[in-house]
Amino acid sequence: MNIASFAPLAVVLPILGAALTFLLIRHSRAQRTVSIALLSLTLLLECWLLASVWEGGTAAVSIGGWLPPWGIVLVVDQFSSLMLVVSSAVSLAVLVYATGQGMADGDSDAPVSIFHPTYLILVAGVSNAFLSGDLFNLYVGFEILLTASYVLMTLGGTGPRIRAGVTYVVVSVVSSVLFLIAIAMIYGATGTINMADLAMKLGDLDQGTRNLLHVLLLVAFGIKAAVFPLSFWLPDSYPTAPAPVTAVFAGLLTKVGVYAIVRTETLLFPGDTFNQPLMVVALLTMVVGILGALAQSDIKRLLSFTLVSHIGYMVFGLAMSSVAGLGAAVFYVAHHITIQTSLFLVTGLIERRAGSSSVDRVAGLAKLSPLLAVLFFIPAMNLAGIPPLSGFLGKLGLLQAGVLLGTPLAYALVAGGVLTSLLTLLAIARVWNRAFWRKPEDAEHPDPVLLAAPGGESHGTGSSSARHSVSLLPRTMVGSTLALVILGVALTVFAGPLFRLSGQSAAEMLDRSSYIHAVLGDEVTVPAPPQPVAQGGGK
Repeated sequence: MNIASFAPLAVVLPILGAALTFLLIRHSRAQRTVSIALLSLTLLLECWLLASVWEGGTAAVSIGGWLPPWGIVLVVDQFSSLMLVVSSAVSLAVLVYATGQGMADGDSDAPVSIFHPTYLILVAGVSNAFLSGDLFNLYVGFEILLTASYVLMTLGGTGPRIRAGVTYVVVSVVSSVLFLIAIAMIYGATGTINMADLAMKLGDLDQGTRNLLHVLLLVAFGIKAAVFPLSFWLPDSYPTAPAPVTAVFAGLLTKVGVYAIVRTETLLFPGDTFNQPLMVVALLTMVVGILGALAQSDIKRLLSFTLVSHIGYMVFGLAMSSVAGLGAAVFYVAHHITIQTSLFLVTGLIERRAGSSSVDRVAGLAKLSPLLAVLFFIPAMNLAGIPPLSGFLGKLGLLQAGVLLGTPLAYALVAGGVLTSLLTLLAIARVWNRAFWRKPEDAEHPDPVLLAAPGGESHGTGSSSARHSVSLLPRTMVGSTLALVILGVALTVFAGPLFRLSGQSAAEMLDRSSYIHAVLGDEVTVPAPPQPVAQGGGK
């Protein structure tokens, strides 16, 4: 049996879990058990899919027996299956973290009756987007995950969350409308929205029409991926949500946008027409994002700006249109999902332990909680690209591909990438020195929690919430964060096989034939991509 026949379960299982957890709305323990069990089962299925396509190549399944291009088709290749595995592993860790937080707080910050069904719907939307073989189903995947994200972002109903949620909803709706307009125009111009079929037909359009459709999709996906200058909404939206929600948003939602850009650029619009503008966008995203991070005193806002900044590395790898560049970008996407999520989870622990995530109020954490210091230090150094961690390996691959490309703009991107990495290290070092190393009394606005005795006695100062914050962190929250930090280290240990997988997936995407043949059949003749303009051997 074709392994792709089981691919729909990656979407169906989370939806089934959402339905079951909704029915178990008054049974919190059963609800937690069902959601974790079904997400674990989904992860095992996706690992099987990844192992199968690694050996057997790209596979597709037509839903309901409707053959493409008329019916919905799900496509499993090395890139989509890798994204499924990484996203589900991260989602499972965040779910366990949120469950621990809910049990410790009496579910005040993540109501059991709302959180679990909505969270699983979000996971289903992400999986659907990664597997989609046509543009409208990709749109449906985006809408599923965005609708769930609206609910998750406003959990608790506080003023800041509602305000941030309004901004997030408005920006998301604008992006979705642009995407829907692009789909309508593409269907009007070609008579199809199946991506494999579009790969055959878009090349027949005149260049002006093709460029218009190309730009519409880039803008729609650029908003979702938070590339500059379309990233203004993210730093004000993500930090206000509960810690587990912020973590999964930072790890996954922008990467779904990046995935859509990579998929459409390589499959629908091969060639170098927009490579140089994408390189400029990548450079500005890296530099402007990290300069914004340096100006922040709140750790969550700082990490939100680094999230924007490091999207630029992925766009850089894509814009080179080479196997080396795209392969390094695929590796970096997997790395960044894991590391960025880890850091937001650790920040949630910092906020819980110290009562704040502002470095003006937090200090002395290395002595107060050495384990928390280790949990922050490892992914922070990974994000900054310290050898030999996976962040360094991914950036090194991108910089080497840029040098091989050899154009002036590529060299500018290489310099910008090095500068961004150094400034990331500076931003992270400032957080480490102020929040972990210095004494609590040296903080600009020290929190009573940090001035209290390590055992939790507040000596008559501070509120009950402060005394609660200095208590021991819930083991479930610490354990899930530790598991994600270990996964980040595993990306370094197994960087060789992961780089080979990334390179193979990049070669497949740039070649396009395996994807098109898997969907439309081997008898189809795949058109050659447009020949690149001479630019120093970038293809």
